[in-house]
Amino acid sequence: MAAQEGIRVNQRLPGPDLAAIAAAASREAGGVPVGLLGDYLPATADAAASGRRLAAAELSGYGRSGEEAALAGVALRGLVDLFLSATWRLWRELPAGTSPVAVRAAGLAVLRAADDAVAAAAEGFERALLTVARREEAERREFFDDLLSGRGGVGDLIVRGDQLGLRLAGPHQVVVAGSAAPWAVLNPAGVEVGAVVSDAAAPSPALVATRGGRIVAITGAADGKEADRVTQALARLLAQAPQAAGAGQPPAETRPGQAPAGTRPGQVPAETGPEPSPPWRIVVGRPYPGPSGVVRSYEEAVEALDVAERLGLPEPVASAADLLVYQVLLRDRTAITDLVRTVLMPLGTARGGAAPLLATLAAYFARGGVAAAAARDLHLSVRAVTYRLARVKDLTGRDPGLPADALTLQVAVIGARLLDWPATPLPAG
Repeated sequence: MAAQEGIRVNQRLPGPDLAAIAAAASREAGGVPVGLLGDYLPATADAAASGRRLAAAELSGYGRSGEEAALAGVALRGLVDLFLSATWRLWRELPAGTSPVAVRAAGLAVLRAADDAVAAAAEGFERALLTVARREEAERREFFDDLLSGRGGVGDLIVRGDQLGLRLAGPHQVVVAGSAAPWAVLNPAGVEVGAVVSDAAAPSPALVATRGGRIVAITGAADGKEADRVTQALARLLAQAPQAAGAGQPPAETRPGQAPAGTRPGQVPAETGPEPSPPWRIVVGRPYPGPSGVVRSYEEAVEALDVAERLGLPEPVASAADLLVYQVLLRDRTAITDLVRTVLMPLGTARGGAAPLLATLAAYFARGGVAAAAARDLHLSVRAVTYRLARVKDLTGRDPGLPADALTLQVAVIGARLLDWPATPLPAG
């Protein structure tokens, strides 16, 4: 409105009909508001007459016009079209010069004014879009944190979720992807993870963010297959992504007294133990309805991811439902600690400590009690494996070959891996 009034004021002076020019340019640009031109037409007409450049204050005004256009939903193309249409229409209506030199000077002044004004408006447009994007990202991050932390009222979370495309009243699942190495971060090589997840979850909505160095994806569970598709998409993405080491913790060399790279605490090196852990893991929580259901699925996935890491599972993808038995063991930490202390503590007196014997038991049970298969996994001779199993029997009083003793030993070995024993001392009991 102010811009139109400015145009009418300038109409009192002899010259082109600036209001008509502005209106025609607006129509040609598809109805972009005339007011976005500001004082561009009178300023450009003055530049044509005097040869001056547009002032900084004038360019700032066109930058604000660009911001207003972006916030009002006007396309950048339409904004540029408005200025350029106004420019050529104004040029057509300007008084003819007295000489070719004067015409050329006026033309250069008009072209320079158009160039400066359009650049200022486009810069303001992009500045506003960046501000909006940052605000939306901050709001999305705040919602994500509030949702997964269980903060905020249910109604408020549902409303905010609807604004982001998540209908939290229905069932949702949470997929968590994390790096297996404590010093590493997931690096999807610049790929837009959100777009990958959204495509995989479609037509159900999905929301992605990073939390604690992990990728967390929330997806609807309308057909029950969305989480599987998201998991597969993330697995393909991460399989191609280099794993970046964190600053100040390079894993390239082995420090004095440190296990070789790739060896988890409490594990024996690869040449005497099972295959190493994958560089990343993905765990899927079970589906639950409502905002509290999202929190429950997320906590299940995070807990299951921790359990998979403690167990050193070779498979990079797991389901929280498949790891429930281990989570149950870990929840009663006092009981599992007592079991490990009672059953396995004597192994610590063996030459080389308890770790090689624990690795042997784990491989033996994983292979259904077949010593030859366990020997292949451990890169040992069958004789070495049977010797170790005999040492376990001598030290613990329990025979891995007997079903009753094997059950006790297997549960105790799982508990030791969950507690990261013997790398981490057991609490005093």
